[in-house]
Amino acid sequence: MPSVIFPGPEGRLEGRYTPAPRPRAPVAMILHPHPQGGGTMNEQMTQKLFKTFTDRGFATLRFNFRGVGRSQGSFDNGIGELSDAAAALDWVQSIHAEAQTTWVAGVSFGALIGMQLLMRRPEVRGFISIAPPANMYDFSFLAPCPASGIFIQGTADTVVQPSAVQKLVDKLRTQKHITIHHEEIPRANHFFENEQDELMASVDNYLDFRLDPACPIK
Repeated sequence: MPSVIFPGPEGRLEGRYTPAPRPRAPVAMILHPHPQGGGTMNEQMTQKLFKTFTDRGFATLRFNFRGVGRSQGSFDNGIGELSDAAAALDWVQSIHAEAQTTWVAGVSFGALIGMQLLMRRPEVRGFISIAPPANMYDFSFLAPCPASGIFIQGTADTVVQPSAVQKLVDKLRTQKHITIHHEEIPRANHFFENEQDELMASVDNYLDFRLDPACPIK
């Protein structure tokens, strides 16, 4: 898992990158929780998502948003962080240009940035959004949402109300040509502190389904 430094809009960005084990392997980018809430690329869920995609043969990158760790710049309320994510994806594609497909996985604030990114990048064909802050930010930009994916939410989350995520899911499910999965993890709080195993089992089950050659979702 090499440590990498690559150019971002406000200077260098710090990441961890596992190269693709084969040509044309898909890309996965993992986005961490809110920088002002202590979120970094070394946060537990972010690391576990990284390992999951790496183990499945993806070219996988996680990185620190601006102002976090060794990444330059300062917090920019999501606007600059979206630019960071786009620059990070550009960097991966510059060294793994033959990738046909990209996945984005994000935790909380990272889920918001991931959903914004997939609106701008048609190569993103799947997403995993964990505890997306649907009660704090307006997700109406997903009109229409261009890719299928899964939202995973804890039923005991007091930061992001499960009902807000359910409302977002219901709205997206009215759109044609995409399939939205939604799972709630019983007893899990916003950080899935005692339910990490259940969370990752949900992620793995969904990836098993989507990455099966016979999957009807393309």
